[in-house]
Amino acid sequence: MLEAPTNELEEQIYEEVKKVEDPEIGISIAELGLIYRIKVEGTKAKIDMTYTSMACPAGPQMKQSVVDHALRVDGITDAEVEVVWTPKWDPREMASEEAKMDMGIFD
Repeated sequence: MLEAPTNELEEQIYEEVKKVEDPEIGISIAELGLIYRIKVEGTKAKIDMTYTSMACPAGPQMKQSVVDHALRVDGITDAEVEVVWTPKWDPREMASEEAKMDMGIFD
């Protein structure tokens, strides 16, 4: 994640979102580094994420899963996910060490 949660509610949302896996890779999208930002405004979660590629066939499914998981957090009644392309996702830079090992990326 590029921007760390700044409060407990954002952290709870992040913990829920970590449960969402990329169905093609089988790794948490948070561990892959696809979640860029989580902000809470009142009772609304605003989440910026990206996909592993612009043509990701599982993109809409992952986006909806992020919304669904964010709404599981007490105090959140609405969730909005924006798919962003900047910065470009780079697993060597953004994925966790465990995710890199799972993908066979050894620096």
